[in-house]
Amino acid sequence: MTVSTSTPWVIATRESRLALWQAEHVRDILQRRFGRTVNLLGMTTKGDQILDRALSKVGGKGLFVKELEVALEEGRADLAVHSLKDVPMELPEGFVLAAIMEREDPRDAFVSNRFNTFEELPQGAIVGTSSLRRLVQLRAQRPDLKIEALRGNLDTRLRKLDDGQYDAIILAAAGLKRLGLAARIKQVIDTDVMLPAAGQGALGIEIRSNHPELLNALQLLAHQPTWLATLAERGVSRAMGGSCSMPLAAFAEWHGDTLHLRALLGHPEHSKIICAEVSSCPQSDADADAMGRRVAAALQEQAGPEWLAALTL
Repeated sequence: MTVSTSTPWVIATRESRLALWQAEHVRDILQRRFGRTVNLLGMTTKGDQILDRALSKVGGKGLFVKELEVALEEGRADLAVHSLKDVPMELPEGFVLAAIMEREDPRDAFVSNRFNTFEELPQGAIVGTSSLRRLVQLRAQRPDLKIEALRGNLDTRLRKLDDGQYDAIILAAAGLKRLGLAARIKQVIDTDVMLPAAGQGALGIEIRSNHPELLNALQLLAHQPTWLATLAERGVSRAMGGSCSMPLAAFAEWHGDTLHLRALLGHPEHSKIICAEVSSCPQSDADADAMGRRVAAALQEQAGPEWLAALTL
């Protein structure tokens, strides 16, 4: 396709090392593919600034994208690059996900300076995470562990581990691999042990919907298998009203032409977990979203009104 190269595109990005890597990765692809100058606009979001409280208590993961969306709305930037798991299920009016790029490793990673595997952790070991999704899965499998809050960007979390505040921490494998820190991973946790968050490991590119030239260009970066898989995962979260305050996991993977979607829901007060799954061969966005809604309906039926009510308190 022909794209005008006269005016540079500007990418809005958080200023953490991982966010900058992601934005630079997209910048380099765009510059190679279209021969167009692409600049970065680094920003600090409220999600980066508020580190003393859980995201579920201060507005959820949308805090990581709001300032970037303001930059798009004001015309200071043309696109924003996000970790897809941080993108709210419903975008504001006038915004659209133009592309979801090929996924990195979607799994969680066990990181420790003292133990080689999750199974080696002794009774009472301190594990760091602020993810309710991870917390309920850890608690269901190892109620003897002590789970403590862990906030901050990836480097901050690793530093807290190295300072001896935790025996182990759980991080997304994709971020560590992208920053060349795969050596810090002691164990990549199988999805049968810990189910990932919807969209984990994938990059989403957000733009204003009234920018058709950019939309058409960015769609060339979309990876269709990842797009459909993550749409199914996000369909679960959307139907459940999922946010940081809901201990919900959803993960879809391809087996040939068949997409297998699994999801689980934890309880905020006890260690019980419920699961649901479905397999299908989605051909469209609507098909993928329908898979998500089917799994969400199964979770809701299992949970019942009292459980669901407890999640909204």
